[in-house]
Amino acid sequence: MTTEVFKVEGMSCGHCRMAVKQALESVPGVASAEVDLEAGEARVTYDPAQASKEALKAAVEEAGYELAV
Repeated sequence: MTTEVFKVEGMSCGHCRMAVKQALESVPGVASAEVDLEAGEARVTYDPAQASKEALKAAVEEAGYELAV
């Protein structure tokens, strides 16, 4: 497992934070995702053999936000 912190753009409220968290946790191979609205960051623990950074980015973009990888 790998844990990385990514910048997230476009979040402005608690609903945004939950949407990003759910999007990240929906990616196969993601063990957990903690999203900090104030810092604009997501701390993601994932298995890089199952979840790529591109898959994480795509899931967040589908939810309407931007993940910097």
